[in-house]
Amino acid sequence: MATAANPYELPINPGRQASPGWWVMVLVIATEAMLFAYLLFSYYYLASMSRGAFPPDGVPRLGLAAPNTVILLASSGTMSWAERGIGAGDERRLRLGMLLTLVLGIVFLSIQGIEYSRKPFTLATNAYGSLFFTITGFHGAHVLVGLVMNIVVQVWAWRGWLTRERHLPVTCAAMYWHFVDAVWIVVFASLYITPRLS
Repeated sequence: MATAANPYELPINPGRQASPGWWVMVLVIATEAMLFAYLLFSYYYLASMSRGAFPPDGVPRLGLAAPNTVILLASSGTMSWAERGIGAGDERRLRLGMLLTLVLGIVFLSIQGIEYSRKPFTLATNAYGSLFFTITGFHGAHVLVGLVMNIVVQVWAWRGWLTRERHLPVTCAAMYWHFVDAVWIVVFASLYITPRLS
């Protein structure tokens, strides 16, 4: 914490939200949101300029994507449960909630991999295939980053480094995870739902 003797000293592992780490996560989320916006703009632009059927191979099936969406949204619930737990001083609830979130995230990526293997097109087939795999793959990479954050927070939790008063890493990891889940809702609606409306 900054002191009267040294007002320019940066806080180390501060307990409050308005800390450098919290603001860094806000900026990371803002920049990543813009990247997804650019990708989705490209998708909608391609759809509006397409003279033939779009998507060329027919609308994406919901058989795997719909339940996978439910799984990812459920992981936001377990993450919130974990964050509220440490906020109440319950370290066991934090560890359990983070573990459940980790498992759900791994299941989501596994099902997405199965869906990829069943697609009738590839990244190089056409512009639609390129955008589909880029957008969903970029999102999958963000899920993977969120899982790495989850593992790091779990290690800290098991070592007893997180408490009711000092749990900013949990808050930052939860912010990122909820962002990733919210982005998936937009991606799912854009790639799987809107083609059914045209």
